[in-house]
Amino acid sequence: MKTIEINQIIDNARFTKFHWMVMCLCALLLIFDGYDLFIYGAVLPVLMKQWSLTPVQAGALGSYALFGMMFGAFIFGPLADRVGRKKGVAISFVLFSLSTFLSGFAATPAEFGICRFIAGLGCGGLMPNAVALMNEYAPKRLRTTLVAIMFSGYSLGGVLCAGLGIYMLPRFGWQSMFFAAAVPLVLLPVILWKLPESVGFLLRQGKHAKTRELLAMVAPGVRLDADAQLIQVDAKSVGVPMLDLFKQARAMGTFMIWLSFFCCLLMVYALGSWLPKLMANAGYSLGSSLSFLLMLNFGGVVGAIAGGWLGDRFNLPKVVVSFFALGTVSIALLGFNSPTPVLYLLIGIAGATTIGTQILLYANTAQFYPLAIRSTGLGWASGIGRTGAIVGPLLGGGLMAAALPLKMNFLVFAVPGLVAALAMGFFILWYRRPRGDASEAASALAPTASSRL
Repeated sequence: MKTIEINQIIDNARFTKFHWMVMCLCALLLIFDGYDLFIYGAVLPVLMKQWSLTPVQAGALGSYALFGMMFGAFIFGPLADRVGRKKGVAISFVLFSLSTFLSGFAATPAEFGICRFIAGLGCGGLMPNAVALMNEYAPKRLRTTLVAIMFSGYSLGGVLCAGLGIYMLPRFGWQSMFFAAAVPLVLLPVILWKLPESVGFLLRQGKHAKTRELLAMVAPGVRLDADAQLIQVDAKSVGVPMLDLFKQARAMGTFMIWLSFFCCLLMVYALGSWLPKLMANAGYSLGSSLSFLLMLNFGGVVGAIAGGWLGDRFNLPKVVVSFFALGTVSIALLGFNSPTPVLYLLIGIAGATTIGTQILLYANTAQFYPLAIRSTGLGWASGIGRTGAIVGPLLGGGLMAAALPLKMNFLVFAVPGLVAALAMGFFILWYRRPRGDASEAASALAPTASSRL
């Protein structure tokens, strides 16, 4: 019987309106996700004043959502490999939108923290599944670019959050920022209608007619013979998916990816949570402090798209290393006295090389793991990285409580960037080493990644 390998069809497909639809829907979901995550940094100065929070208490409160994200990534990543990515995305979206809305009714820090933890579960579940879905359908030559553009929605959510905060906080109070998070739920029917299920999941479920229908939209010009059998390399995983992350010479790559995620997310959430407050303490007004948060996220959008473009044309891991190195320098320089235009430029570069690099890490991770364990790999990398996200706000609170000079705060925030650059540099060197298991190492890398390493 004739067989058709569906990965080859997807890899060689032209960019169509179907790809455009998947990218836009996933980007839209990540805009809402990014809004929900950056909302705490926007309202933090107001909450600290209203609830008389110390910096350490504020840092701990900011970590509740990030604890939730860690567990959400661990739960929803592997779960989606079993029940389908579309269901995983929809459940995560509803969970974080409703919980963020309910946060606006919190009367005490304890109530607020519980709502934020539940919201974090949904946010942590959405990210790896959206990345895996976009990565699965993207043509090979555009994969990193499309994933990066899609994930830039996360940064746009931060831009939206900061922009609304400048307008809404002085007029309607901090609660209004959380009430606004329920508005996107009106789009849930559109998400359920238009967002496609994972083609690999459909094939594993024996839904061949639906698989053919989706492939016809992915590659309209490709003929699929009715009597041909559809197959997918690595479409089925045997055993425990988490253990597969360490098989076939993937162990070192997995550890280096986890370390990079930890350091990157520490920087992202340390800056996202404390940048407005640090700038307010430095003498800037609340509006000006929020404008710095706006610039940070705008830089994230530019960095993600530029990094994705560079990653598709050059070596993605090397682009990641370069971004981490540049981020280390820019964050360290934020603590020194600079003219306002230079300060905005440094914050923009910091956003591009932290938030933007986070997005590139997701793309690199999706390309590193085979399809059968891709959501599991992304979920675990994201979950391990969330420990760094948890440490970020706590670290910022500890530094604020210590009343250190401004430059010392930013120098501490810059150290993880150096560690992440070294980790990804070792990742590159490890998979270029001639070893006896070189064939296994090559098979551990997805085609788009191995061709560049």
